[in-house]
Amino acid sequence: MNKYLIIGIVSFLSLSASAQGVKFGPKLGANMGKIDGKGFDENYSLGYHVGGFVQININKKWGIQPEVLWNQINTDTASDIRFVYQNLQNQNLKNPQLNYLSIPILLNYSPVKLVTFQAGPQFGILLNKNDNLVQNGENAFKNGDFSLLGGVQLNLLKLRVYGRYVIGLNNISDVSNTDKWRNQGLQVGLGLAL
Repeated sequence: MNKYLIIGIVSFLSLSASAQGVKFGPKLGANMGKIDGKGFDENYSLGYHVGGFVQININKKWGIQPEVLWNQINTDTASDIRFVYQNLQNQNLKNPQLNYLSIPILLNYSPVKLVTFQAGPQFGILLNKNDNLVQNGENAFKNGDFSLLGGVQLNLLKLRVYGRYVIGLNNISDVSNTDKWRNQGLQVGLGLAL
């Protein structure tokens, strides 16, 4: 394990040394998320994210931006969930709040210094694994999520103002014999490049 950590650190430092510039900093913002699938409300619910980023500029226009975020996704169950999933008939339902450790790896393209377009994958690890859709029931959500992100960032001196669209690619439902559930949402936020 230590050998892989050392290789990772050396690789990162090598890439950083050859890059045009490296900036890093904290970020925070709001999530407007929902889960697509039967039994869930179509409206977006407010959550938030907080974490940090490293901006590695390869040249004046292109760069890579890995991030580590704590993402809170709130959603509401629909009023007809008891009819959609008959096995939930006698259970106490609650509106799930999913907390993910998210790792986006974004490709940055800056046609001008002020604007950066971003796109890339996001890997998510569900942190509240014991939470479920029904109290005292089985886990309803899988341990991981894989999403694609796309958006734009404004670079105002050291301030980073961004907006992104997130779409889940894999089924996050861990309930057997159900329809597919996917995360979807918008992110807006602020970052500070140090």
